[in-house]
Amino acid sequence: MTKTNPEQQTQTKQAPEQLVEPENALPPITLEQLSPPLREAVARAGWPELMPVQARALPYLLAGRDLMVQSRTGSGKTGAFILPMLERLDPQQAHCQALVLTPTRELARQVERDARLLAGDSGIRTVAVYGGVSYKPQLEAFRQGAHLVVGTPGRVLDHLLRRSLSLKKLRMLVFDEADRMLSMGFYPDMKELQRYLPSHRINAYMFSATFTPRVMRLAGEFLHDPDFLSLSRDRVHVTDTEHVYYIVPPMEKDRCLVRIIEVENPDSALVFCNTRQTVHYVATVLRRFGYNVDELSSDRSQDERERIMARMREGKIRFLVTTDVAARGIDLPDLSHVVIYEPPEDKEDYIHRAGRTGRAGASGVAITLVSLVEKIKLDGTAKMFDIDMQEWPLPSDEDVAALAAERATVLLEAQLRARDRLKTERMQRFVPLARSLSQSEEGLELIAMLLDDAYQASLGEQPAAEEPAPQKKPSSKRSSRRGRRRR
Repeated sequence: MTKTNPEQQTQTKQAPEQLVEPENALPPITLEQLSPPLREAVARAGWPELMPVQARALPYLLAGRDLMVQSRTGSGKTGAFILPMLERLDPQQAHCQALVLTPTRELARQVERDARLLAGDSGIRTVAVYGGVSYKPQLEAFRQGAHLVVGTPGRVLDHLLRRSLSLKKLRMLVFDEADRMLSMGFYPDMKELQRYLPSHRINAYMFSATFTPRVMRLAGEFLHDPDFLSLSRDRVHVTDTEHVYYIVPPMEKDRCLVRIIEVENPDSALVFCNTRQTVHYVATVLRRFGYNVDELSSDRSQDERERIMARMREGKIRFLVTTDVAARGIDLPDLSHVVIYEPPEDKEDYIHRAGRTGRAGASGVAITLVSLVEKIKLDGTAKMFDIDMQEWPLPSDEDVAALAAERATVLLEAQLRARDRLKTERMQRFVPLARSLSQSEEGLELIAMLLDDAYQASLGEQPAAEEPAPQKKPSSKRSSRRGRRRR
């Protein structure tokens, strides 16, 4: 039996909240130091004082320094980027001066509501822009001269292509939930949208609860020499892994795994099983659901293993289902998730499995699926290694359906934008049929089938192997440390 060394044991321990600041850090600002208009905005929101992320981030945004801010969900980050806009935007200039990009229409609506509340009677006009609704109110808001546009990349791109929206006078750009904004699904839209940004220098900011290695690399494509500020509960190296578990019915573990993957939507992950038979079964289930997956176990030759791991490192495999043959000595620096489908027989093997993510200062999450009986053993592992295990609620079918619908909309909007004039004209012959099908249950099933096929086809696509531009790493007093949030 392999013994766990003291460093490994220490790496799994919970650490207190710590602040990571840039080398040339700015002092935090207090409520009393804000200008009267900003104090009035805070009063309208009913905040008795500034939240930590606001107190720390506001000085950088007011000073016009590009910034990446890591802060947990619900920490007040929306106020951290909306409040500076009230100071920096000019109500007398009737055009878009600030753009906030969000991954979902729900978040766009929420941010726009918060912005409208904070703006009050300042004269700053806001509009939420997202797909699945009429263009008319959005076009009217643009005609009236909306200063702040909050929207999803797809619908913002639609308006840019229609020339109903211009970013030529843009001053500030915010990526809310940056980890999702730069995920594989959104990245092509983000690069297309980048073509419409003004030639003059603008300030750009990324806010997220987690910054994966991939997002850190891509940040330099959108931000200019950004600072890094972290207010999340962060730990160093492998300890940046957050340890969570789901309690699942034993006979539904495979379906629960699919729901969890749908919600978490990792760029790549290892899925650990105890036997090669289970490895093959889980890999087959994931393939049937359309995922890009391969399997690795002791019955593979060394050459095969090396080829599979090479493809995983190159981003040609999204999910690798494996036994503990891949738990030791394997370095996958971009691995954001480890899923432990079956708790290991040996408690120390948990450390080796979980240690495949959260490497080299990056954030990661180790997810364990357990029955009520298996939870007893997992509790013993957590106690042995002093791990802070968190239980997350199992996603419902409704949760998965909502997320799949959002992603399918993004996918279809992108395909529609890519159509040339002839294809757009050709598809008009099917508009009456689509309208007719939507009026009956049988017709809705046909539409749902087509949507499902399009969505599942996107799951099997290989991740894009982007070539990030050279960049200077975000500056901080220590190595950038990143945590994890519950979506």
